[in-house]
Amino acid sequence: MARLELIDLSKRYGDQIAVAGATLDVADGEFLVLLGPSGCGKTTTLRMIAGLVEPSGGAVRIGGADITYLPPWRRNTGMVFQSYALFPHMTVAENVAFGLEMRKLAKSDLEARAQEALRLVRLEAYAARLPRQLSGGQQQRVALARALAIRPDVLLLDEPLSNLDAKLREEVRIEIRELQLQLGLTTIMVTHDQEEALTVADRLVVMADGKIRQIGSQRDLYERPADRFVASFVGRSTFLDGRVTTPGEFETAGGLRLKCPASAPGEAALLLRPERLHLKPNGTDNRLPGRVEFVSYLGAVLELHVRLSPTDRVLVQLPNQGDVAPAIGDHVEIGWHRDAGMVFAQQ
Repeated sequence: MARLELIDLSKRYGDQIAVAGATLDVADGEFLVLLGPSGCGKTTTLRMIAGLVEPSGGAVRIGGADITYLPPWRRNTGMVFQSYALFPHMTVAENVAFGLEMRKLAKSDLEARAQEALRLVRLEAYAARLPRQLSGGQQQRVALARALAIRPDVLLLDEPLSNLDAKLREEVRIEIRELQLQLGLTTIMVTHDQEEALTVADRLVVMADGKIRQIGSQRDLYERPADRFVASFVGRSTFLDGRVTTPGEFETAGGLRLKCPASAPGEAALLLRPERLHLKPNGTDNRLPGRVEFVSYLGAVLELHVRLSPTDRVLVQLPNQGDVAPAIGDHVEIGWHRDAGMVFAQQ
């Protein structure tokens, strides 16, 4: 367990910049998630921490020690890959012990540490099995046990749940978070799944085009996004393009005149979160007629796509209370308070 620091870390492949000056300070025992779309640089950043990719510039420090150019086996990081990366001809116990063998541990210590790691992931009874005799979730637990067996200073998780089905993904991510808290492990996870990130992280780092766009808690990123990209990537949202005519007044491209938070006049986009919009509004600053174009039944919530003008459409989420829901083609009234929106000036 240790503090992790990235200082102006970068990676170039010829003229292409994969990571541009990433600077992070991860506290001892913190669970940090790198979140972003494919190609944003998050996996490259993780692999530079692990020593699998050599940086083009900057530094990586663990516990204050500069490990930027140390080989992977000398930096005491445990890594769990998306594809499990288990040896098919080795038993579960042998797979877990592999990293310990590379560290030349005595056989008795090696077996004890491997058993301890399997106990942590509740797979002691599967020690003699081969990977092909396990489910996907069990294989991922073996990969996690192998990473934990070396007692790493930093645990690195590269899309560890992407090969699991939805229900199993939810179960395993909670198990990983509980185990991380139990052990107090400094942990970095890469994912493109925002729900996964929001569930497990102490803090999130949103990346795009090789750059860090924002660092913060779930609430920070959802309630106070730094820019339109972060707002669109974290949580469900609607953007209405248009312009701020006067501070507190917004006109959409479709001609709707709306109340909004005070901001400078000019071309802009108005962000609306779907749970902040209401049907049959009472006393809201904005009240507009609309027509339901699509309905999604999501169990706990219903999501409506409501057309407000030929060019303006919003998402509305309603709690599923078991009553009759609006149907496609229904005419409804939508309302929201001025401060429910966020204005982003056009860049």
